[in-house]
Amino acid sequence: MSVLVTETKSAKGNVTALMEALLAACVAFQLNASMLSPALVTIGNELQTDQATIGLSQTWFFTAAALFSLFLPRLSDIVGRKKILVGMMLLMAVGSVIAALAPDVTWLFVGRIIQGVSGPTVPLCLIMLRSAVSNPRKYGTLMGLITAVNGGVAGVDSFVGGYFAENFGFRSIFWLMVALALVATVLIAVLAGESKPAAGTTMDWLGVFFIVIAVGALLTALNEGSKLATAFDAGTLTLAIGLILIAAVAFFAFWTVEKRTKQPMVETVHLRQRSTWAPLLTTTLTMTGIFAVINGIVPAFVQAAEPGFGVGPTEMSLMILTPYALLGWLFGPISGRLAPVLGYTKVLRIGLLGSLVALAIIAFFGLNNLPMMIVGTALLGIMYAGTVNIMLNGLGVVLSPQGNPGFLPGMNAGAFNLGAGLSFLVLPAVLVATSTLGDAKASYLTVVVVGLAITLAAFAASLLIPKPADAEVAEVPEVAEAEVVEAEASK
Repeated sequence: MSVLVTETKSAKGNVTALMEALLAACVAFQLNASMLSPALVTIGNELQTDQATIGLSQTWFFTAAALFSLFLPRLSDIVGRKKILVGMMLLMAVGSVIAALAPDVTWLFVGRIIQGVSGPTVPLCLIMLRSAVSNPRKYGTLMGLITAVNGGVAGVDSFVGGYFAENFGFRSIFWLMVALALVATVLIAVLAGESKPAAGTTMDWLGVFFIVIAVGALLTALNEGSKLATAFDAGTLTLAIGLILIAAVAFFAFWTVEKRTKQPMVETVHLRQRSTWAPLLTTTLTMTGIFAVINGIVPAFVQAAEPGFGVGPTEMSLMILTPYALLGWLFGPISGRLAPVLGYTKVLRIGLLGSLVALAIIAFFGLNNLPMMIVGTALLGIMYAGTVNIMLNGLGVVLSPQGNPGFLPGMNAGAFNLGAGLSFLVLPAVLVATSTLGDAKASYLTVVVVGLAITLAAFAASLLIPKPADAEVAEVPEVAEAEVVEAEASK
């Protein structure tokens, strides 16, 4: 019995050590992704360039993150997950150094693109956790804790970024990123174990080339298309259409390659299954309906003197964005723990229904009343950031094919970025189109209602997602669950 107890403690210690390493990586990535947002004006002033150009550096970072997310999880199955994650953290540090020393905006772009290699940090961490924790309930709780970081580090990221930019300049933010990336690198190297389930498999680099071209062209087309929301330009429209055609041709080439190669990046039979396309569709629609509402439309409305509430940017963050991120961070582990008991798809649908209620509160009450706006965004933090976001990330892992565990998480990361791009294309375009009617508040109401309708479509798509049976368990007493964990640890 004493041997059993010792092994149980050792197993728990290993998981605890792994969680420390994975959380360090996820925090480093999230701060890398979000800490610059409040510092964009400062960066533009210090590098003597306009805000549109600085904003483009953010766009390229997220585009690079989406593209590397498509294939690095699969590559990690072959060469080693720990090895790839360590490499991602080191390149994040290198990109941060380049950005911190950037003499002009060109070098800032170079640094941000290199930082984008860290894009699949969260899905890769979830895959590593999945291979280390076999108990579904324990995995669900830990998954929720890791994924919740992806929604913002309890609102601290924006505050810290703004404070450092205001008091020490934007370069201090990048040096902080360097330190965090190096700490994460050391922790992963020391505390995480290696796993490579597809060792000996040849990487399908031709397939990677075509899928990266397809998604890259599509994301760039969305970025170009978003410019049309503020001003029509025939050249921009032509470029966007051309990029969409390139994306279509590249995806057709990818499909052809995957059908013919002996060791494809993904078998086409998997692409036809509901367990693949249904979660990807749900992720894309959810992001399209919600992302720009909470990250663009609502903050802009709250700060607008007319028809909004004329609240300053710092006060707006404290009232809207910080509670949203903090509640998402707190509820992530709760929804993760409930997922294997109630069912991943059921918790996802509860979160989507709650998100619909939150959007309705924002649309029909929040636009006329600041306290109700705060209530609506706080509920969105619980239901979207703390529930839906957790389940969509989790489903990407638990529904991935047995022989190719890195495939679906990578594609799902691409769907998150695609949905975010669509959101900032569709919703601002609706706002601009309806602003000509002369009633600004009605324009904002229309935008949020459109977001609500798209989120309703996401709920309908979620009904098509199959249950990940092997990741779910029936409700059992805590004593019985402890016995199961102890028995597993003793193997």
